[in-house]
Amino acid sequence: MMKRIVSVIVLLIVAFYSYEYFQPNHNLKNNASVNALSTLTLDDVDNIAPTYVDNESAQPVAASFFCDGRQHCSQMTSCAEATYFIRHCPNTQMDGNQDGVPCEQQWCH
Repeated sequence: MMKRIVSVIVLLIVAFYSYEYFQPNHNLKNNASVNALSTLTLDDVDNIAPTYVDNESAQPVAASFFCDGRQHCSQMTSCAEATYFIRHCPNTQMDGNQDGVPCEQQWCH
């Protein structure tokens, strides 16, 4: 009986991580669009469209912010991403002093 329970738990864990791995944008940190997204300001976050123009290269870059369950600053890759998350996603924990600016020690100085 105990072996079955452990087997089911292991299968659930493997299924969860497999699902996360095969999600679109799994490798965001290696994606060139992350560097372009980090040039956005806090005011730009509310106006994110499916694409925007990177000011340095004048090339359109796909915006890829979407609520995916991340809640903490350590899980973000830019100030713009963190700001998008606190404005559009539930249960975030990135604005300790409730001033509307997330991750002030890591991303949004």
